[in-house]
Parts: sequence; C-alpha cells; structure tokens
Amino acid sequence: MSDDELAVEVREAVSRLARRLRQERPPHELGLTSLSVLSRLYRLGPTGPSALAAAENVQPQTMTRALATLVERGLVAREPHPTDGRQTVVSITDAGRVVLEEDRSRRDAWLAGVIAERLTPVEREFLGAAAKLLEALAR
Repeated sequence: MSDDELAVEVREAVSRLARRLRQERPPHELGLTSLSVLSRLYRLGPTGPSALAAAENVQPQTMTRALATLVERGLVAREPHPTDGRQTVVSITDAGRVVLEEDRSRRDAWLAGVIAERLTPVEREFLGAAAKLLEALAR
C-alpha cells in the first residue's frame, strides 16, 4: 500500500470513529467548540480568551460567543487578569469538570465495550500501538 493510499485509509477510519464517538455524547447541548474549550481549560489551566481562540484556531468573536455560553451555564468562570486589568482569565469550574468528565466517560465506556466485544487480544495490542502512532501524527 502506498503512503497516499494509507493516508486515505487512516483519514477515513479516524473520521468514521470520530463521528461514532460524537454520537455517544450525552445530551448536554454543548457544541464541539464549547467542549473543546472545556477540555483545553481542563488540561492547561486558566488562560486568556485570545490564547484560547488561537489554540482552538477560531476567530476571537467565535471564542467570545462560546465563552459567554459557558459562563452563563456556570461551566467556566472569568476573573480579572492578575497583572493587566484590561484582560480576563478564564478557568473551568467544578460544574464544567463534571460535564466534561461525563462526556468523556460515556464515550470511553462505549469504546471500551466495542474493543472488548470485537477485538482479539492481539488486535488490542495492535490498537495500542496504532493509538501511539496516531498521537505522533497529530503532534
């Protein structure tokens, strides 16, 4: 198989899996941008809206809307920047952590069940190696 053919196969498989994982999301009515913001804040800690927009590769206006929704729902909090009063710092709240953990838990449970049901022990080992390779490609 050529590199080009492999690239198509990997892209299609990853896309199908991503779509299927999205179907397993709990009904919290948050969009993918909002969930991605919660995830980033969970991993990286408090940060400014501009840095979030850049990290998420979205326009500042898109980030402003996403943050407004998250603040309104109590999933993130805004605080004054410690050294620059013109700026704010955004952080995930305990309620935001709960939403994010429920979202991840439901999808992880589905995936673990499918892996246990459909894959042999050898295939599970290959999948572990493939996961590491996919992570390397994503970086």
